[in-house]
Amino acid sequence: QVQLVESGGGLVQPGGSLRLSCAASGMIFSIYTMDWYRQAPGKQRELVATISSGGRNTNYADSVKGRFTISRDNAKNAVYLQMNSLKPEDTAVFYCHTRVATREYWGQGTQVTVSS
Repeated sequence: QVQLVESGGGLVQPGGSLRLSCAASGMIFSIYTMDWYRQAPGKQRELVATISSGGRNTNYADSVKGRFTISRDNAKNAVYLQMNSLKPEDTAVFYCHTRVATREYWGQGTQVTVSS
């Protein structure tokens, strides 16, 4: 059974940084694209960043380009999201996501709050 477990969220001041981690199990991690999504209160869940199986290709939402960096460590079955220059509008629950065959899998989410 595929499991994704996020960690690293918290409260940070505007301009600060956080690093989110997602630990995967129950899958051959190294062959699947991984994503980070987020959902702010009252808004739809949105794709934040994507990384290819080998880590060479990444894509970002326009709103986070230049501030967020997605990476992965296939030896550790983990994907990360380094978030710098955080803004209040980045406040959301962040989710790790992947698609294995025809099924989608989500983590439980980790709360990121950007506030002074």
